[in-house]
Formats: sequence, C-alpha cells, structure tokens
Amino acid sequence: MKKYLSFFLAGVMAAAMLGGCGSAFDDGSSPTSAAGDSSAAQTQAAGQGETAQAPAGNTVQQGDNMIHIPSKNEFPTVDCQKNTEFYVVPLNIYDRLVECEMVDGVATIVPSLASTWDISDDGLVYTFHLRDDVTFHNGIKFTADDVVYTIERMMDPATAAMNTDFFSMIKGANAMLEGEADGVEGVKALDDYTVEITLEVPFGPFLANLATPSCSIYSREATEAAGDQFGIDPAVTVGTGPFKMADWVLNDRITLVRYDDYFKGPAKADGLQIIQVPDENTQKLMYENGELDVVDLSSSNSQLPYFMGNDAYKDNLVTGPEAGQYFYAFNQDMKPMDDVRVRKAISMAIDRQTILDQMYNGAGHVVNSMLPDGILGSYDAQEIPYDPEGARALLAEAGYGDGCELEIWQMTDNPDALAINQVVQSMLNEVGFKVSIKQIDEAAYYAERKEGRIGMTRAVWWGDFNDPDNFLYTFFTQRNTKARSINHKNTDVYQWLEDARAMIDEDERMALYQKIDTTMVQEEAAVFPLFQMDHIVVVQDWVKGFEVPWNGWTDTSYYKVSIER
Repeated sequence: MKKYLSFFLAGVMAAAMLGGCGSAFDDGSSPTSAAGDSSAAQTQAAGQGETAQAPAGNTVQQGDNMIHIPSKNEFPTVDCQKNTEFYVVPLNIYDRLVECEMVDGVATIVPSLASTWDISDDGLVYTFHLRDDVTFHNGIKFTADDVVYTIERMMDPATAAMNTDFFSMIKGANAMLEGEADGVEGVKALDDYTVEITLEVPFGPFLANLATPSCSIYSREATEAAGDQFGIDPAVTVGTGPFKMADWVLNDRITLVRYDDYFKGPAKADGLQIIQVPDENTQKLMYENGELDVVDLSSSNSQLPYFMGNDAYKDNLVTGPEAGQYFYAFNQDMKPMDDVRVRKAISMAIDRQTILDQMYNGAGHVVNSMLPDGILGSYDAQEIPYDPEGARALLAEAGYGDGCELEIWQMTDNPDALAINQVVQSMLNEVGFKVSIKQIDEAAYYAERKEGRIGMTRAVWWGDFNDPDNFLYTFFTQRNTKARSINHKNTDVYQWLEDARAMIDEDERMALYQKIDTTMVQEEAAVFPLFQMDHIVVVQDWVKGFEVPWNGWTDTSYYKVSIER
C-alpha cells in the first residue's frame, strides 16, 4: 500500500503545482477579506498604477540597505481595525501597548507603548503606565487619549471594524458597538500617560490579546483628520512604529522608510519594500536574481522542495515552529460522523507521517493536540495511533462492517487542500470507507459552514495571540462549534471554556485548557490534528538578524533586521 501511495502522492502534488499551488494559509478556517469599499477608495486616492506619496521628508529610499519582500496579494487597507490579515505593514508602522516576542526561545509578553502595568487582585482592572517619549510619524506626541480613542474607534458602529472581538471584553464595549452608548465605559485616561481599562469579567488572555496587530494604537488627531483615507493614503496614515509609509503604487509595491525618531531607537535597515509578486515561481527567480531579500516559504510553499533540496541554500534557511496546525474537523450532525467510533476510525486510518514526509518534505512534525508546540499551555498529548486494522474493527463495531460513504468538503480552486484530500481519500478507502470529495465555491462554502452544514473538512488554524483560548474557544464553544460545522454537544466543555477565560490563577487555567483539549481530541475525536509545519524562510547572505516570528503569520516586524552587503 505504501508503494502505491508514494506514486499517488507524487501525482497529486505534481498536479497541484502545475495548477499554481495555493498558500498554506488558504485554509478553509476563516474567510479571506475582500477589498470592498476600501480598495475602491484606495484606487481613487492613488489611481491605478499611480503613486500616492507621503509628505515631504518621507523620501523613498531604494538603496542597498532596503529590505525587499514579496506579497502575493494587494492589500485592501493597512488600517488593521478593518482588515483581518495582511499584517506586515501594520506590524512595522504601528505599535501596541504590549508586544509578544521571543525571549530565550519562549513567546513572551513584553512592554511597548506601555512601560509597566498593574492588574487588580480580582483580574478586572488593568492600569497601563505609558511611555512619555513616543511620537507619531507626523511629530504628534503619543498620550493616553490615543489609547482611549483607538478602543472607542474600534467599537464605534460607524467604523464597521472587523476586529471588535479583541476589545469586546472591556466594560461597556459592546454597549457602544450596539449603539447604546457614546463611548466605552471601561476605558479611562487617568492622566496623559496612564490608562485604566476595566473588564466586564476577568479575561485571562487579555494581555496576549492586546499584542495582536488589530490592537495597534492610532493617533486621535491624525486619524480623525484622515477620515476614510486612513490606512489607504500614505500621506495621512501614521503610527508610532519603526518605519513610516512613503508610497503605495497599486498592484506594484508599498514602500516604508525608517522613522529615525522611533522611541526604541532607529531601525537597522533604511526601509522595507513589499512588492506584489503573485506567482510563487517568479518569487523564486527574483530571489535568485537578488531582487528579493526574504521569501517566506510558508506562503510560497510550492517552492519549499526546491529550496530544501538544494544544498546551495542550506545556510540561507531560517526555521522555527509555526504556531498553528493542519487538522480535519468532523460534523457530528452528519452520518456517519455522529458516531465517535467512526470519527476515531477515520483518525486511525490516516498515516500522517507519510503525508508529511512525501507532501511537505518532512518539514514539520505530527501533533496530537489542538495546542501546537510553542503556544502557552501546550503539553505532551497522548499519541493518536496509525492503525488501519483497528480502524476496520471500529467501523465494524459501529455497524459499518461493509463500509460506509463519507464526503470530504473543500473549496474549489484550492489545489493544496485537494492534494491532501485525495491522499486521505485513498487511505480511508483502504479500510472500508467509500470517500468522495465535494468541492463548492468559496461563498457557498462559508455560507454552509456558518449554518453548520459542511461535512468533514481539512482546515488550518494559526495563532493570532499566544493563549490556548485562541485555539479552543474558537472551535468548541456552543456558538462557534456550529459556525465551524463541528456541532459537538458536550455542555461541560461549553462551560469549561467560559470558566477558563475568567480564571486568574494561570496554572489552574492551563490545566483546565488541557482537560478541554484531551476531551475534544482524544475522547470525543471532534477534530483530528495532523501536523504542525516548520516555518521556513529563505534569506539572502546579506540579511542579518532575521528571526522567524513566534506566531503563525508570514508577516513579521523587520525592526531588528539589517542588510550587510
């Protein structure tokens, strides 16, 4: 069987690459954002193929000390309250109250715009003491009022923000979002450099939450003056970060230049240029020609075998674990997945290590939990065995000794998903399943999933913030389990997830999350974890100081990266 599978894998991977292999982040877990009105406004501001330039003083530098990276897509906006992805610009032009950075190999919350903070004994009140030496790119001083403004702008219904969940736990935030209040009750500027934030109930992941790009801090004066051009027009889009926007040529490039008055000290590079390169093979050629300095192979995954198999580049690969994983989700409202024995049989019939080795060059490791390595609360979960004979026995025990039909759902035009689904189809057919693959367009997929009606599906989830809540609450609360088409019915888990959020003792909170994970993955087989990929980035010899970020994004801050030719 494995010899046959080897040929089969080679065939489906070749087909996927010929079709233009999709990004590993095109995952079926969350919809990609559409350009919508933001793109239209951007086109009006800059003009198709024309350059929108920042004010005098933001000269565009494109010398030897610029960092050049590719992007496969045009950005709809760099206003990260209105965008759920494309974080590379926000991570470099804005700052947050706190950041999550690797410290001695561990993802850690560190000070940023807030130098220190106090938390009340009941976990409800956070008092942030802000730096007094920070200016926005236009020279305006950063104060506590900008923090108040940022939070209230997010929760203002007129903003139509996409990321309100990041502030929704603050007292009075939802009242403002629903139009019942003019401001957020729980946010107060005690003085110019002290902000007090009061929560509705204790929320353990709150600090980790604040470190996400969506919680970037904006200038009240500059953002209000910019109006609907904020995040679109470089001339009026300012932050406090190490780089500032210089120009934006639609469908071509965004150029950032160093902000010399950055409060942590100037960046080492002159700037950062993000170049539109949709085709992954073109990215490879541009890298080999020296036109790109950094290429993240997690978003150019069809080129992974080339760079990993080429000895000339072995010293140019920077690696680290991705804070995310591939997995299959099972819809318990659909037969035969309503039977836990069938769900476990599916899991036991899939040879994850072979898939990882032959489809992804072994660039990762098999996981047995929804909490990937490196995430707070991750633990050594019990192995889910590859056992085809055991899978056949479970199927027979469930009353399917003669086999049963099973559908794997996916979006069309997703060759990466199709490739792995075809391999899994072959493996499941070997133990008695009769598997078909159902492909529907993106809009229909998300509409059906929201109503809890899609079948078994391959998904990928990457951590936005470093807390188990980001992985477990997202899929297993009563509301979310339907919206993700898992539809589990364990009411204890619903309550445990709410309890964990409100816990103040960190050790107790992590223990409960591990109990939830064990229940949902090991006991109920609501999902089947596959593997956690290595995050692999190829850099030029002259790129120094690049580190793989702790999270699951391809986007990162380039503040500490230098070009030394």
